[in-house]
Amino acid sequence: MFYFVEIRGGSYINSPFPFPLSRESSCPSLTRDLAEVSDAVLAVITLETKLRNSRILREGMALIEEVPQEDKKEETAAEEVASGKPKAVPAETTTDSATATASTPSGGAENDSDGFETASERDVSDNDEANQDMKQHQEDAATDEEAKQKALVQANDAKLEGNRLFVDKKYEEALAQYDVALQVAPELPSSSELRSICHTNRSVCFLKLGKYEETIKECTKALEINPSYIKAFMRRGEAHEKLTHFEEAISDMKKILELDLSNDFARKSMIRLEPLAAEKREKLKEEMIEKLKEMGNSVLGRFGMSVDNFKSVKDPNTGSYSLSFQR
Repeated sequence: MFYFVEIRGGSYINSPFPFPLSRESSCPSLTRDLAEVSDAVLAVITLETKLRNSRILREGMALIEEVPQEDKKEETAAEEVASGKPKAVPAETTTDSATATASTPSGGAENDSDGFETASERDVSDNDEANQDMKQHQEDAATDEEAKQKALVQANDAKLEGNRLFVDKKYEEALAQYDVALQVAPELPSSSELRSICHTNRSVCFLKLGKYEETIKECTKALEINPSYIKAFMRRGEAHEKLTHFEEAISDMKKILELDLSNDFARKSMIRLEPLAAEKREKLKEEMIEKLKEMGNSVLGRFGMSVDNFKSVKDPNTGSYSLSFQR
C-alpha cells in the first residue's frame, strides 16, 4: 500500500510511508535515509510507469485495426492519466480515423462491412445459393417421382379395366384400355412388367379377333421389353401356326423350352408342329420343281423338246446325279 505524501520541494509522491519526509526530524540520519529510500522508490515508480506506458502503446499499435475508435479514446485517456502527460496520437491512427470518418454514411450509422463484401460473406452467399438449388432440385425430383407413381397407378387401373372387358369378350374395348395403360405408364424399369403384360394382353385380343399379324407384332413388342416372357412366346407361336408359319412357331416353342424345359404346352406343340412343317417343306419343294419345269419347257419347246426328255439317274456309289436324254 502507498500513501500520497509531501516530499522535499513541495512535491508529492506515492510513498510506502504514511508520513511526510520534509519535516524536521529529531533523528537527522533517519531522515536522510528515508529521503534516499523515497528517491529510490520514486525512481522505481517512474520506471514502472514508463514501462507500462510503453507496453500499452505497443499493444495499442498492434490492435489498432481491431479496437473500435471509442475504445482507443478511452485507452489513450487512461494512458495520459497514468503517465501524467498527454499522449501523441500516431499519424497512421489519425489517417485511419479520418478515412473511417470519410467512409461513414452521412446518416451517422456505422456499416458492419464498410460497404465491402468480405470473402466469408461471399462464401456464405454461395452456400446459400447452393443450398437453395439443392432444395429446389430435391423438390422437383420428389414432384417428378410423385407424378410417375400416380401415372403408374392410373396405368394399372386401365389394365384391370381391360381385363374385365376381355372376360366379357369385349375385345375391342379391352384393346382400348390396354392402349391407355401403355400411353400413361412411364417408360421406367418399375413399369416394364406392366407394359409387357399389356402388349401380351393386346396380342390375345387380336388373336381372338383373328388378326394374327397384329398378334405377332404385339408379342414382339412385349418380348423387346421382357425377353424371357414365356406367355408372349406362346401367343406368338399360336399366331404363327394359324398363318401356317410352322418353322417360326417351332422356333418360339424351342425358346420356351430353353427357358422352361418342363413346359408341357411347348412340348405338345413341338410334337404337333414338326410333321406339319415337314409336310409344308415337301409341298414347297414340289411347287418349286413344277415352276422349274414350266420355265424349262418354255425354253426347250422352241427346239421341239421338253424337260421330260431328260432323266436324272442317281449313282448308288457316289450319290451324285447324272442326266440322260430320251426321246
